Amino acid sequence: MYSFIHLKVYHLNYYYITGTSRGIGKAFAEYLLEDPSNQVIGISREKTIEHSNYRHFFLDLTDMKAVSNFKFELHSHPKKIYLINNAGALGAIRPIGKLTADAIITSYTLNLIAPTVLTNAFIACYNTTDTEKIILNISSGAGKNPIDGWSVYCASKAGIDMFSRVVDAEQKIRAEHPQESIHKGFKIFSIAPGVVNTQMQSEIRSASKEDFSRVEDFKNYKETDQLADPKNISKKYFKILSDIGSIKDVLSSVKDYNE
Repeated sequence: MYSFIHLKVYHLNYYYITGTSRGIGKAFAEYLLEDPSNQVIGISREKTIEHSNYRHFFLDLTDMKAVSNFKFELHSHPKKIYLINNAGALGAIRPIGKLTADAIITSYTLNLIAPTVLTNAFIACYNTTDTEKIILNISSGAGKNPIDGWSVYCASKAGIDMFSRVVDAEQKIRAEHPQESIHKGFKIFSIAPGVVNTQMQSEIRSASKEDFSRVEDFKNYKETDQLADPKNISKKYFKILSDIGSIKDVLSSVKDYNE
């Protein structure tokens, strides 16, 4: 059973972020660590960040036994607690009929099952903690638009969007009954980052046109400098979460917000 040591630290923000070894997850963690009032707990297979306010949990998010055993910790007088479900992968870029069963299962586990299990554990752990508790799922436009060769990724992102909407609906129902302490006081959002310059984009550009008809479009994004910098996207996410009252819906994209 996995857990962290209870810390007697007061009035800090705690950010649990999956996929902090690279891409948006790493950029977001490093940006948060510029503020000494933030404590970041990274969750991924590899550790690539060294900082006094950073702790790492080595976890393979495709290993369901390990994910099921993960335990969030109770903090002394936290200011805010966040869960950022960022980790995800496109997986094999091939049409249905050319995928292996293992590839399908692994992609769904990482992109949908793991964040669902972690969100369930997060809410169970902090349901009586009297502070602001925010869950951010890193979504994708692929969850709203069918893209050939991306069937499992599209479906898993559509799933995380609907999951976020259901959790939000549950929170609103329970807010009408304040005597019920369980599942109280959580905010959840599923926000897409747009097209970002990460390893996933490299994988997309290496796909064959036979398996992915739009591969030239994505090569053009790179050639014409249309890929967003992960650091800039991280700053936008932070700005959005710093003013959750401005978030109009559970589902949105960073492009929906003013700079």
